[in-house]
Amino acid sequence: MGISTVSAKGLAGWTSDLLARLPAPSGPLAAVQRRGREALAALQGPSRRQEAWRFTDLALLAGLDLNPSAALSRGAATDGLAPQNSSQSGPGTLRLKLDGGSDPLAGVVLPAGVSPLSESELVLALGHTLAATGCEQHWPVELNHASASQLLALRIASRSQVSLELVSDAAAELRPLRVLLILEEKAQLQLCQRLTASGAGLTSLVLEAHLGRGARLEHALVALGQPDAALLAHLALEQEPESHVSLVAVSAGWGVSRLEPRIVQVDGSATTTLRGLQVVAGDQIADTHSHMAFGGPEGQLDQLHKAVADGRGRSVFNGAVRVPRAAQRTNAAQLSRSLLLSDRARIDTKPELEIVADDVRCAHGATVSCLQLDELFYLQSRGIAADQASALLKRAFCEEVLRELPATARRWCPFESLLAARGSDGGPATAVESGREDLEGEGG
Repeated sequence: MGISTVSAKGLAGWTSDLLARLPAPSGPLAAVQRRGREALAALQGPSRRQEAWRFTDLALLAGLDLNPSAALSRGAATDGLAPQNSSQSGPGTLRLKLDGGSDPLAGVVLPAGVSPLSESELVLALGHTLAATGCEQHWPVELNHASASQLLALRIASRSQVSLELVSDAAAELRPLRVLLILEEKAQLQLCQRLTASGAGLTSLVLEAHLGRGARLEHALVALGQPDAALLAHLALEQEPESHVSLVAVSAGWGVSRLEPRIVQVDGSATTTLRGLQVVAGDQIADTHSHMAFGGPEGQLDQLHKAVADGRGRSVFNGAVRVPRAAQRTNAAQLSRSLLLSDRARIDTKPELEIVADDVRCAHGATVSCLQLDELFYLQSRGIAADQASALLKRAFCEEVLRELPATARRWCPFESLLAARGSDGGPATAVESGREDLEGEGG
């Protein structure tokens, strides 16, 4: 099925078929699955008549013939604690493979400062941050609720410093991933997460993280897909005062991808840094909808979103920042910069600020440009071939985001492979293959 406008009836039929094929609720999320299936059956699927989805065509999603039970037949889901002498993973780094159907902590010895949430803690914490950020009833979230039978739920103890890697690959299946993280006061977590697709399929990710006072979360998300694969991801983050969040998200190669980071600073006085890069070519669609809410005074936001569009690819960015009257002395900056490499590609970008407070420093902006002829001429005049000059300028454009990735995550998306990914009219997608080779070299 091509990327043409999908009717609500088509998506509704796909949803009904998926619900009918899902296995019986099981695992620690059985109750969540039941509620999610009821909600999903009652919800009207996203359509381009809705403002939030008007640029995101889900025709590819409705054309996928998924095997919802495939993840449940997977084997071991973990690598456990990386060896101390590993040259690729840092000392003490915990690497887990998530498949949505296996217990991600089975057979794993957790390092000091990390503990699984108990059943009673799950009841209290699961879904809390989704509700706080206003996305607990979004269609992609309910889809995850309906299908995910396992989750990774961890507590990072106060003043602990932890490094965690999460990797997942989907092929011809629905891969529902659910992650819940609680960072206690002054805890520090570096989270490197890698999502790939080696064939047609749907990866659904819902991640919740609550940061206590003074906690720090450094989250790098690298998502490399295929033209016949789809990604739907919600990242819900809740920050208490003096906490710091750094989120760097890089995506390329997916036929359709939708990333929704939603952050709330509960009482203000917190710092949030967001960096995003999405690359599209062929007939691909990449959509980032971010939402930032300040719940108190003296909060800070620094957001930069970049996009590269080639072929007939379409890049969408909508960045909403809410500054209510209680959020006095907020300092927020949001910038969207896009690079258009084809006259058939399309960029839709809409940074937006809603400010009620009167003592703030807030700014936003958006630019869409092509490779500059004078810059190309300058490089060629120094003896650099035209194609190399073009590659250098594209590298410079992307490097501003890529350099923010931790070393591990940066190895997962080498620049040359990232921009070599093609859609249906541009040859094979190589970003995933190159990144996978690097991961296999690490022992993954």
